[in-house]
Formats: sequence, C-alpha cells, structure tokens
Amino acid sequence: MATKTVPATAPLPVSIDDVRGAAARISGAVVRTPTLVSKTLSDLTGATVYLKFENLQFTAAYKERGALNTLLQLDQEARSKGVIAASAGNHAQGLAYHATRLGIPSTIVMPKNTPTVKVTQTEGHGANVILEGETFDAAYAHSRLLEAEHGFTFVHPFDDPRIIAGQGTAALEMIEDVPELDTLVIPIGGGGLISGCATVAKSEGRALEVIGVEAELYPSMYNRIHHTDMPCAGDTLAEGIAVKEPGAITSKMVEALVDDIVLVSERRLEESVSLLLQIEKTVVEGAGAAGLAALLSEPERFRGRTVGTILCGGNIDTRLLANVLLRDLARSGRLARLRIRLQDRPGALYNVARIFHEQGVNIIEVYHQRVFTTLPAKGLITDIECETRDRNHLDRLITALRRAQYEVSQVELA
Repeated sequence: MATKTVPATAPLPVSIDDVRGAAARISGAVVRTPTLVSKTLSDLTGATVYLKFENLQFTAAYKERGALNTLLQLDQEARSKGVIAASAGNHAQGLAYHATRLGIPSTIVMPKNTPTVKVTQTEGHGANVILEGETFDAAYAHSRLLEAEHGFTFVHPFDDPRIIAGQGTAALEMIEDVPELDTLVIPIGGGGLISGCATVAKSEGRALEVIGVEAELYPSMYNRIHHTDMPCAGDTLAEGIAVKEPGAITSKMVEALVDDIVLVSERRLEESVSLLLQIEKTVVEGAGAAGLAALLSEPERFRGRTVGTILCGGNIDTRLLANVLLRDLARSGRLARLRIRLQDRPGALYNVARIFHEQGVNIIEVYHQRVFTTLPAKGLITDIECETRDRNHLDRLITALRRAQYEVSQVELA
C-alpha cells in the first residue's frame, strides 16, 4: 500500500524539529536503549525484525522521554509549584522519577483499586500519591480539581505536543541506528508514542510505513480514524494501551501520518510476551509485546520488510507473567491436563500411570473426583496434569491411553 506523507497544508502540532529539540534536551538523562535485530523472530515472521528495548529504561518504559521533555520546558514558577498527573501506569513512574531528580514536587492521582505494587513504586520515585475514585475518569477529574486549587501544572500522559515530541525520540534513535528500516510497528494507547514516531518516520524525505497496533478489546483509535463503533471494554493483557478515548491532538496526527492500524487478540499478546522472554530473554508487559503480536497476526503484510518495533514497557506483574508462560506451554502441548475415566478399584491409577511412564511423560499433579461426577458410584474421574516434549509427544500419549481402552479427553484453554 502507498504510505502517507506529511500533509502540505495546515502544519501538525509536532514537527521533526520539535523531536530533535527534545532529543537534545533529554540526552544523557534517559537511556539510549539498543535497537537489535532478532534472527529467530525474523525467521518466525518472515520479516527482518528489529527490537528497540525501551523496557531497559530506569522505570522500564518509554514514558520517561515525554515526561522529562515536558518538565525541562517548565518555567521556574511552575517548577516550584509542582506537577500533577492522573495515571496508574508507566506515565506516573516516569514523571515522578524525573520530577524528583529535578527537584520538582509531583502529585499522582490514582484510582483506589490501583494495585499496591504500582502505588509503592510511584511513591518510591518521590511522588505524593493520592487515591481517589473507582475509575481512571474519577481520578483524572480529581487531578484537574487539584491542579486548579494548588496551581500545579498538569502533565497529560499523551495529548500534549511536548509529550509527543519526547516520545518521538525513540524513533529518532531507531532510524539513526538502523537506517534501512522501511516499516515501524508501534503500539497505540492514547497515541502519544505513535504520533511522535510517525513524525520522525515521515520527515526529511523518508517514506517509512507506520502501522499502529491496538488490542482488539480497546480499538479506540481505530474507531476514531475509521468512524466505527466497536466496544472498548474488558480485561486485556495490554492494560498499558487500554484507552477508551484517544487524544484530540494525537487523533489528528494519527489520521494524517499513520498508514494503518492492526487489532490483535489476547491470545497473540500472550504468545508474544512468552516468545520475547523465551527467545530474547527480555521481560515485556502486554502493551510492549503488541508490535510482535501484529507481526504474528498478519505475517503476509510484513513478509520481506525491514521492521522496527518498540518494546515500550516491561512492567508486568510477576504472577501474571507466570500465568502467561504456563498458558503458552499448555497451548503448545508441552503442559496438559488429561481427564481420564477409571474404575474405582486397586491398581487403577498404577495401570494408567504405567502408560505415562512408557511414553516418557512426566506426571506433575493428579486430581481424583469420586463424588461430584455423573458417573456410577464405582466410577471416578481423574485429572492428570503432565509435561511433554511437544504436541506430537502429547498426541502419542493420548493414542496409547485410548488403545488401552481408557476414555480420555484434554482439558482445553480458552
């Protein structure tokens, strides 16, 4: 498809000069993260895949870039009064960290149901955290009241030209490191990151294709650009891009500069988080894996291209990460739960376990069910959780059990 170019009329709110200015301003105070090719992911997707490791920032996310660029442009009066934001995520930590480093007081308003770990992390960066309301909208409304009451400067997480210019510095570094890139695949939440990156991609005679990525459960920017009305709701793994209303500034920039938006499923997001840990040995949150999820979802679109994507954050709860990894093992056939009907008599479990042994399958857990079953009183259901080498190994085990006249089924994941 033909790529969009910078519109000739009505200049956009952020220019390449703004991004270059931000890069000079924040230089040395944020990590210039590496952009590295992944041979394995390239082989897997058919594209030449470059990853920018923004999960290596001090607060493990790219949000530091825009926050710092904004803070450095405040006058002395604004600095002395302090800044405020509404955020339960990476913006809160990035703003708090750099505000404290610069001696600027910061206040972060979070919903009351924000996980304790996020509250303590943000407080650990020096912010005054206020818990208000049950939703982000309620926290946001309260932050604007405090802004007016105390004269704080409100720092928006995405809909601000200074934020957008700061986020664009990530793409500036990518293109400096890998000039041969012809495609950028960028996650979209509110649109700050992709607006800044697209500004760079479409500047100075470049014609890089820019593809945005949203979770299927939160297609807010897709709705805005395509005038659709798909629902934005649900528990997505990519909570960092689960935004119901994109920004006014960012929507204008995305419409002008972004070539297309891909929607990705929860299953692809889970698979991508797992692959990045297994292959690249790097931890990313759901939003950080969205670019890879797009490559896996639509391989024909990207085959033969030289693609850069940003691992935009690495803040994922460890228990959630463990669940994602175990679910991925289950989907690949390396971890399975088999439901087997047995007769309730001595040796029944021994005889079935012998087949597992003969097939070289490791039994992890055994769950017996005698009472809550529709079977006769002398029957029982046993669930056996086991570990195999791969899907073919699991299939051989199931075949062996059925040949031995066992009634067996696999407990499937959603």
